[in-house]
Amino acid sequence: MTTPNEDIKDRLLDAALMHVPFDGWSEATLKAAANDIGIDDAAARAAYPRGAVDLALAFHARGDRAMLARLATEDLGGLKFREKIAAAVRFRLEAVEDKELVRRGTTLFALPHHAAEGARAIWQTCDLIWTELGDTSEDVNWYTKRATLAGVYSATVLYWLGDHSPDDQATWEFLDRRIDNVMQIETLKAKVRENAVLKPLLAGPNWLLDQVRAPTRKQNDDLPGTIRPRR
Repeated sequence: MTTPNEDIKDRLLDAALMHVPFDGWSEATLKAAANDIGIDDAAARAAYPRGAVDLALAFHARGDRAMLARLATEDLGGLKFREKIAAAVRFRLEAVEDKELVRRGTTLFALPHHAAEGARAIWQTCDLIWTELGDTSEDVNWYTKRATLAGVYSATVLYWLGDHSPDDQATWEFLDRRIDNVMQIETLKAKVRENAVLKPLLAGPNWLLDQVRAPTRKQNDDLPGTIRPRR
């Protein structure tokens, strides 16, 4: 059940989508959307206090929800884990009906004063993917998995925006190559950790990294994680 404010936000976002390809994620789009659904600027501002950036973030969050809904219904049981990750990224991009909406979003979040919001949105998407696929990491791997996927996801989005191949087939091939690159790096890291010569040299850094823990979800702070000794 949606609240009146959530209903207004959804209606504004729906109305905005037809204006974004022409005016971008902008104040002009927000005002046009408000006019389309018959509310005043004050009501629109109450729904999206920061205006265009909140509107764009709402669109991104809607795509994340669509991806999660599809992940919940698709049978991925027969896939390797790397294939599940690739499927999740593909589902996220296929949730977008018009690439121009994302292209305009990348322009908005490329601005220095919105860059942190854009990075946070990508991190949130990658966190949702890992969490939905059952990641139980509690150490530094919690961060490295999401950071690595964020790099893969960002590169894939940029490739996808310029892809004109049938059914975006070139994008999915690009995604597979990027994930293969990551797997090669992980294999190299494992070999380095097992190397008898390098292992003593890495003892100190490895101990420090071993103290890093994933964020405590119950905390209401904005810190990305915690550092505490193991019990």
